Amino acid sequence: MSSAISKSVVQLLSEYTGRGPTKARTYINQDLITVVLRETLMKGERSLVSDGRVKLVLAVRKAYQNTMGPQLIAAVERHSGRRVFAFLSDNHIDPDIAIESFVLVPEADGAHLDDYEDDAVER
Repeated sequence: MSSAISKSVVQLLSEYTGRGPTKARTYINQDLITVVLRETLMKGERSLVSDGRVKLVLAVRKAYQNTMGPQLIAAVERHSGRRVFAFLSDNHIDPDIAIESFVLVPEADGAHLDDYEDDAVER
């Protein structure tokens, strides 16, 4: 499952940005799935960073992440068989690392799933 999630995230990033990260690793822990991506920045973004335009690069990356969010969530739900309750995403410039984190609706082992229905991620 972790490999399939990593591949899907890399593929989506590549489709949206024109270049995918060179490394990806997915960590799965009970109700949390986190994908750590390395070397995500495109050549033009690296040039902007060198020119001191870090905030601009981070703003553009945030826009990509917001736009891709529904497809990323769908991929994680498809591969995990679980519903995503919350999606969090961020980038770090130096080192060039991004994370995509998915908080899953707790499984029925004592959790009240109805408590999460109204707040579930909209699609």
